[in-house]
Amino acid sequence: MVDYRIDRRSGVATYLQIVQQTKQALRLGLLEPGDRLPTAREVVEALAINPNTVLKAYRELEREGLVEGRRGMGTFVRRTLGDGGAADGVLRTELAQWLARARRAGLEHDDITALFTSVLGGSDGEPEDGPPAAGEPTQSQKQTQSQNQNHREPDQGDEE
Repeated sequence: MVDYRIDRRSGVATYLQIVQQTKQALRLGLLEPGDRLPTAREVVEALAINPNTVLKAYRELEREGLVEGRRGMGTFVRRTLGDGGAADGVLRTELAQWLARARRAGLEHDDITALFTSVLGGSDGEPEDGPPAAGEPTQSQKQTQSQNQNHREPDQGDEE
């Protein structure tokens, strides 16, 4: 069973938070094919949200082929996400070690989340597939060069 947690200050629609948390549970193996999701009524009572919000989230998950509604029985998981293979275990161990180093370095939860999110989303100005090769300009350097080429100072004899 999954316990949904809604962050009303996140700016993310409530139904999307339910969809995202369900997908996360599928990726982590917390939900497996055949498992029943909480009923709309259970989610409404636990989170004090509109029943249509829950139904919208479940319809989205059904549209993606992740769950199926069975009339009078509930909503059930059809398939999982991710394979959870050996690479997952190795990466999880490495990530746990990195997390421990970050904490020893004095980073707090919010600092770690911001750092991880910036790297994951590529918001540090680098392409998502990693930094440029040695000697190549970064994405921000390329943009600056392009802007400089497109903007020239008027010559002394030019009139504006």
